[in-house]
Amino acid sequence: MPILEARHDLAHPVEGDTAWSESYYFNAYDPGTDSGFFTRIGIRPNEGTMDVGMSLWLPDGELGEYRWVREQREMVDSVLQVGDVRYEMLEALQSWHLTMDGEVQARPCVRGDTTTHTVPVALDVRFDAVTPAIGTDGQPSGGPKTAAAAAAAGTVGKGHLEQAGRWAGALTVDGTRHEWHGAHGNRDRSWGPRRWGGPKMWRWFSINIGEDMHFGGIRLGTGAGDLHRGWVWDGTRATSVAEWRVRTELADDGVTHRVVHLDVVDKSGRIYSLRGDVLRVADIGRAGGTMVNEGLARWTYEDPAGGTQTGYGIAEYLHQLDDGGRPVVPVE
Repeated sequence: MPILEARHDLAHPVEGDTAWSESYYFNAYDPGTDSGFFTRIGIRPNEGTMDVGMSLWLPDGELGEYRWVREQREMVDSVLQVGDVRYEMLEALQSWHLTMDGEVQARPCVRGDTTTHTVPVALDVRFDAVTPAIGTDGQPSGGPKTAAAAAAAGTVGKGHLEQAGRWAGALTVDGTRHEWHGAHGNRDRSWGPRRWGGPKMWRWFSINIGEDMHFGGIRLGTGAGDLHRGWVWDGTRATSVAEWRVRTELADDGVTHRVVHLDVVDKSGRIYSLRGDVLRVADIGRAGGTMVNEGLARWTYEDPAGGTQTGYGIAEYLHQLDDGGRPVVPVE
């Protein structure tokens, strides 16, 4: 599995595709306070915009959301400021400082409940990497590309890195400070053309089991078949994922995942069996027939010696829906 260099935490040359995007994503969860976030800043210089989404897992079980867009026609990399949200690189591929001081619209993580109310928040947290940056630089490898990989290249970017880390700091909600101890999460960066409506489906996972075991990757549906991409960090090395074997227990609505049974098969032939009990699901985006369900999950790993370890992370399901509101690709 390729380990990327620090230069990939800086801006990449912009190509001519109108959908060119360079994006930064972070997630975090602190089980002691039942709080965390997932956030993304995307720069689309050919369209002249830079946008941020900040979604906070609030300690009372709600989701707080903030969105902002500003004009941006040149690439920036070490400091990204959009509205009330700021990302600051402290050291490439090592450490980032994220802050926010403003208001979010809070809503229940219950499908169909659209009631919102305004909540003041202040976020001041630091990410420190615990794994190297794992991914692909987006340059031609010289080897053959599968039909599924070729189909995905124009929709979800060409270059990509992911990295696990620990978080320190605090989230203040309506004047109450929640100090984080034992928070973990992953970050990623993608660069290249990005078109959200392209994939037929995806199952995206970001999983942290303590300090030493981390997973990241995606099962992406294309017209040429499913593409399996990702990595496993076992405490000493990174190995590519060969297959995400997924079985899902759904809610009665047929689209909301409640339990995820996951066998992660790496390219060394090892199988990691995990169960994800989904604590909250947020419907975070609909564009046309596209639905994205973001699931905050408690993950249980059964190790080969018979022991059980617990961690937290994300199980994100994207569906393309038919006219009846059903997934075009049946949920496995």
